[in-house]
Amino acid sequence: MTATPTHKPHKPLGSLSVSPLSLGGNVFGWTADEAESFNVLDAYVAGGGNFIDTADVYSAWVPGNKGGESETVIGNWLAARGNRDDIVIATKVGAHPDFKGLSATTIKTAVEESLTRLRTDYIDLYYTHYDDESVEVPEFLSALNDLVQAGKVREIAASNISAQRLEESLAFSDREGLARYVALQPHYNLVSRDTYEGELADVAARNGVAAVPYYALASGFLTGKYRPGTAVDSARSEGAAKHLSTDRGIRVLQALDTVAAAHDAEVATVALAWLAAQPTVAAPIASARTVAQLPALLAVADLTLSEAELALLTKASA
Repeated sequence: MTATPTHKPHKPLGSLSVSPLSLGGNVFGWTADEAESFNVLDAYVAGGGNFIDTADVYSAWVPGNKGGESETVIGNWLAARGNRDDIVIATKVGAHPDFKGLSATTIKTAVEESLTRLRTDYIDLYYTHYDDESVEVPEFLSALNDLVQAGKVREIAASNISAQRLEESLAFSDREGLARYVALQPHYNLVSRDTYEGELADVAARNGVAAVPYYALASGFLTGKYRPGTAVDSARSEGAAKHLSTDRGIRVLQALDTVAAAHDAEVATVALAWLAAQPTVAAPIASARTVAQLPALLAVADLTLSEAELALLTKASA
């Protein structure tokens, strides 16, 4: 008799409550057009998801795009579905070609642009996309606090920040009674652990900051579709394929295959489940270009790995 899978509960991010998988919006308006993006978003919500991650810069790197394309698609979808209050929208400031850095003026101008594109009057989770060390902590945190006070942003978070600046930011918020980072978006996965584990993860754990890792599937490598001798037609294949040339990459694939076979699960699901089980992690981020790519991602909500399986993967990825 097969046990009925139990959905993992939503996790708190400050006042927010988020599903076990955050849907990455980097592909919307890039490798997925608006119609396909709507299909993916619909299927994600139908599968129990509520946490969508984007940024004002997505996808300015595409010839002919200027940034904001992903937010525009998501805003159009929210308006078409009338479901704004059911969805946790995370976006970011600081990397858009017209709004680079974290000066107070940049933050306050950029947020209005994001709100317009998202067709909403509030952002649930607003990240500083990259730390800007030319700006002092009091300046950008006071600007973010003003947005929270005005009701334009519900919670604030940081991405791509050092342990020292994160600690300094949290201490300033606590000392001054200002809005405080509730989440951190680090680069973190089975083949990139030192980008989070150690000092940065320790600061997050000590301060009750949740991690929402990006590159959770290492640009597709941890889906298992990249194997020695295979070619994959993908915009991200070069970044993913490099892991095939490392001993660790091969060890990780072998361990993932073993655990996936034991659960009759997809390799991607197992990679996400390992990440979801790590201390401080609230929800890994993964993107789907098509509806067919979604089930393996959403299945993380139903897969709990044993201590032995987690240890096997942790050892393989060391």
